[in-house]
Amino acid sequence: MKHARIAWAGAVHEAVESDGELLLTRSPWAGKRLKFDEVVWLPPLAPVPQARTILALGLNYADHAKELAFKAPEEPLVFVKGEASLIGHKAFTRRPQDATHMHYECELAVVIGSTAKNVKKEHAYEYVGGYTVANDYAIRDYLENWYRPNFRVKNRDTCTPIGPWLVDAKDIHDQYGSPQNLSLQTTVNGKVTQSGHTRDMIFDVPTLIEYFSAFMTLQPGDLILTGTPDGVVNCNVGDVIVTSIEGVGELINTLGE
Repeated sequence: MKHARIAWAGAVHEAVESDGELLLTRSPWAGKRLKFDEVVWLPPLAPVPQARTILALGLNYADHAKELAFKAPEEPLVFVKGEASLIGHKAFTRRPQDATHMHYECELAVVIGSTAKNVKKEHAYEYVGGYTVANDYAIRDYLENWYRPNFRVKNRDTCTPIGPWLVDAKDIHDQYGSPQNLSLQTTVNGKVTQSGHTRDMIFDVPTLIEYFSAFMTLQPGDLILTGTPDGVVNCNVGDVIVTSIEGVGELINTLGE
């Protein structure tokens, strides 16, 4: 099932996709149907009682590491993001006026479904609640060095669109076998600029869950952004970027000033 969070009629609602429409699921609006263009899309993540941890992978595709002229990492290269960077489907991301190279990063985002500590790879999928699409923009002008993305690169307000759907893990596993069997694509103004496949991750989803849970507790609602393949290009104000992942969704974002 595809879940969404939206703003409509002055309130935030939970909804699911139903026959090409949004079906509201909570009282007093349960059963109300809305068109996709009638609402404001929000990140499809339920509120959590604690601070949400967002873990993001750098250079997790060998072709992307080669594209940037770097050796593929021997262990996960990870940085932590703030939740204020997240925005929803069809929202605007601000491109700083002094930026000369700002590019998208189409990424599979893993949403943790239950508390995970010291999880072994063979049991990792039991702790996944679902999957969504993330576009984790990078502004290369602000990068201190390739191996330590700083706050100005990866923690900017509006710079991580996510959504539109949170797809139940069971649906992906049943239909595709695993999240490691999904194609990725990005278009800029309708032109395909990036194509890849999750099977090409250096560190797959079970490996990442085992790695992180060995030294920290993953809580329900935490996110793991799993990196991007090669094919990233500079984008400018007014460009419409669509990052899509097979079975998960098509995330639309526009760059603004």
